Amino acid sequence: MILPARLSILLAVLMTLPACSLLPDQTPQRTFLLPATTQPAAPAPALDTTLRLETPRAAQLLASPRILVRPNRQEISVYAGTRWNDDAPALLRDRLIEAFRQDGRLATVVREGSRVQSDLTLSSDLGAFQSEYNGDQAPQAVIRLDVQLLDESNRKVVASRRFDVRQQSDSPQLESVVDAFGLAADKLATQLVDWVIANTNKN
Repeated sequence: MILPARLSILLAVLMTLPACSLLPDQTPQRTFLLPATTQPAAPAPALDTTLRLETPRAAQLLASPRILVRPNRQEISVYAGTRWNDDAPALLRDRLIEAFRQDGRLATVVREGSRVQSDLTLSSDLGAFQSEYNGDQAPQAVIRLDVQLLDESNRKVVASRRFDVRQQSDSPQLESVVDAFGLAADKLATQLVDWVIANTNKN
C-alpha cells in the first residue's frame, strides 16, 4: 500500500525524534551520600592478614538506591524524589572497607573480585537499611547485618554474628534522617571491625 505523501513525511519525522523525548523524566531530584565521621590516620598493621569483604546480599527492595522508610510495622515505603548515590549493599560495603583501612590493624583489606589472595572472607546478609517510626518520635535509622567470617584455607566459618544498630535522628527532616544513617553505619563499622579483629586473633 502506498501511503499519502503527508503521512509518509510525518512518519519519517517521528522516527528521527530521540526516544527519551517521548518519556517523562523520572530521575530523582536529590541524591545523597552516606555521611562519614573523619577518623585519624591508621596505625601500622598489627596482623599480617588479608581480609576479603564481600558485598552484602539483600532482598530486591533493599538492593537498590532508594531510601526506605517504615512509617509503621506493616508498611514499607520510600522517600519520594530521593536516592542514595549507590545501592544500599554497595554503600555499606564501601563504608566497612574504609573502616577497616582506617583502623589499620589488618595488613590488607580488599573487596570481592580482587585478584589478591586472602586469608579471611567476610560474607554477610543485609536485613535492614531503613528509617523506622515509633509513635510520635523522630524516626530511627536501622541497619541489620548478619555476618560470617570464613577461613579461606578450608572455607569453614570462624565466627558468625548479627549486628543490629539503631540511631535516633534529631528530626523527621530528610537531612537529619540521612545524618542518622551515617552515624548508624559508623557505629556498625566500629563494632564489626573490633569483632573481626578479636576473631582473627583467635584464628
